[in-house]
Amino acid sequence: MKSSSPKEVKADYGNWVSKRLIWFPGVLAIIFLALSFFSYYFLVVALPFLIIAAYFSYAYYEFSPAGGNIQAGIRRFVLDRLEWDGRGKALDIGCGNGALTVRLADKYPDATATGIDYWEGKWEYSLAACEKNASIEGVADRTKFLKASAISLPFEDGTFDAAISNFVFHEVKDAKNKRDLVREALRTVKKGGHFAFQDLFPSKKLYGDIDEMLEEIRGWGIDNVRYIDTSNADFIPRPLKLPFMVGSIGIIYGRK
Repeated sequence: MKSSSPKEVKADYGNWVSKRLIWFPGVLAIIFLALSFFSYYFLVVALPFLIIAAYFSYAYYEFSPAGGNIQAGIRRFVLDRLEWDGRGKALDIGCGNGALTVRLADKYPDATATGIDYWEGKWEYSLAACEKNASIEGVADRTKFLKASAISLPFEDGTFDAAISNFVFHEVKDAKNKRDLVREALRTVKKGGHFAFQDLFPSKKLYGDIDEMLEEIRGWGIDNVRYIDTSNADFIPRPLKLPFMVGSIGIIYGRK
């Protein structure tokens, strides 16, 4: 009788949709549905919570590897904008559980990748998870992870040949002017290096007018800078293109 092979260990990069967004309205919906036995009024109250729980359950599934794996598609969309030959050192700003750092190291076997994150707040990410995922994916020897703030990166000017960031800058509370995060990220890229940053760039509240921001970046001596609206990507389902999901994100990319 043959023994079964050990279960394959897979990397865990988390889900952008917190389970609290599912169970909290779900529990409230159940409570109000139970109360509807006493009054139909509670049935009306329960309906919005049912819809919210159902929507975020759908979003959780679509973002997960078991569903649409949209998170991986969005990360790939960032890497596809990085027009780099893959030789040298790269920086991933706000690496979370190391997903983009690992994907970059996997795509570019001649590169080393450094991921930084503050690893605090509402996200269930950690340094230990990054290192574990890199080991599982076989790139631990070419990746390293450090705790640091995106507004004050602990690197000299021009340290990296490439820099990337995915959906992070808007979360950095230490930066009142979010454009300062872009400037700080570009500071670490050497002249001639490449970059691709994805965030809520269409939000005028956070970044102002996108064309004016691109002109400001060019004023920093970076002529090759372009913008693409991620929400127009065909692989993102229409229900996820709402403003509070991924309907208001874009990528600034180019060469320094």
